[in-house]
Amino acid sequence: MFSFTLCCVRTVSYLLIGQIMSLEIDAMNIATVLTEALPYIRKFTGKTIVVKYGGNAMVDDALKKGFARDVVLMKLVGMNPVVVHGGGPQIGSLLKRLGKESEFFQGMRVTDSETMDVVEMVLGGLVNKEIVALINSQGGRAVGLTGKDGETIRARKLIFTRSREDLQEPEIIDIGHVGEVESIDTSVIDHLVKGDFIPVIAPIGVCEDGLSYNINADLVAGKVAQVLQAEKLVLLTNTAGLLNKEGEIMTGLDADTVTQLIADGTIHGGMLPKIRCALDAVQSGVNSAHIIDGRVEHAVLLEIFTNEGVGTLIKRR
Repeated sequence: MFSFTLCCVRTVSYLLIGQIMSLEIDAMNIATVLTEALPYIRKFTGKTIVVKYGGNAMVDDALKKGFARDVVLMKLVGMNPVVVHGGGPQIGSLLKRLGKESEFFQGMRVTDSETMDVVEMVLGGLVNKEIVALINSQGGRAVGLTGKDGETIRARKLIFTRSREDLQEPEIIDIGHVGEVESIDTSVIDHLVKGDFIPVIAPIGVCEDGLSYNINADLVAGKVAQVLQAEKLVLLTNTAGLLNKEGEIMTGLDADTVTQLIADGTIHGGMLPKIRCALDAVQSGVNSAHIIDGRVEHAVLLEIFTNEGVGTLIKRR
C-alpha cells in the first residue's frame, strides 16, 4: 500500500514538474517573441500600414478573429493600420442565390448595373460591416467606408481591347461597371486616423458622372498606400508568397530584382497582378510591400514583428 501511494505521489510530482517546465518554456517563448518585436514596434510607431484583407483569411472563423486582433494590436502599439478588403467569393455566392451567373473577362468580373447593385450591397454593406464589427469586438475602433464616401476613390471606367484578324482596329470590350483608380482623396482617411479610428475601405469608386465602379482590391490598396506614403503595404493571399522556379519562397527582393523575375518568366500567371501592385507601391514611395500567406494565423503580426516573417518582402532599395 505504501509503495502504491509513493508511486502515485511520484507520478503526480513528475506531472507537476512537467507542467511547470512547460509553463516556463511557454513563458520563455512569449518573452522571446516580445523581445524580438520591440525594435519593430519602436521603428513603426506612428507609421501607416495598409493591409489588403482577402482570401481564406476572410472566410475561416479563426483566421478572421486572428486578423482582427492583429489589427487592433497594431493600433494599440502606435501604428496606423488602414484596411482595404475584397469580397469576390461573397459576391459570387449572392449572385448565385439570386440566379445570376458570374462571368469573368481576364480575371475581372463582368459587372452590369444589376451586378453592380449586388457588389455594393456585399462589399459596402455585408462584408465591410462584418470586418468593422470583428475589429470592434476585439477592442478596436473601426469605421467602414467605400470609395464613394467623401469621393475618397475617384474611378474611371476600365476599357479592354482585343485584336481580331477580321478588324483593322482592336475590338473594344466593355465589361460594365469595372473601374481603375483615377485618384485617391485621403481627407476622410486622415480624419479617421487622427481620431484614433481604424479605416476599413471597400474598393468601390465613383466616376465624375456619379456612377459606381467595382475596382480590384489589390489595386486600391496599392494606390491608398502610395498616396498615404505608407511605411508598408501588406497583401494577404492564399499562397505562401512569391516562389522561385524550385518552389522556394523568395524574400528580401528589391524592385530591380522583381523586374528581372517578371522578365524571365519566374513571376507569371495569377501572381503577376499582385506583384505589379507591390512593385508600383515601392517605386512610388512605399518603403516595403509584403505578399503573405493569409492562411497562417496571425500572419500580419508574424510578418511585421518577427525576423523571419511569413511571406515575400519587396523593398524599395
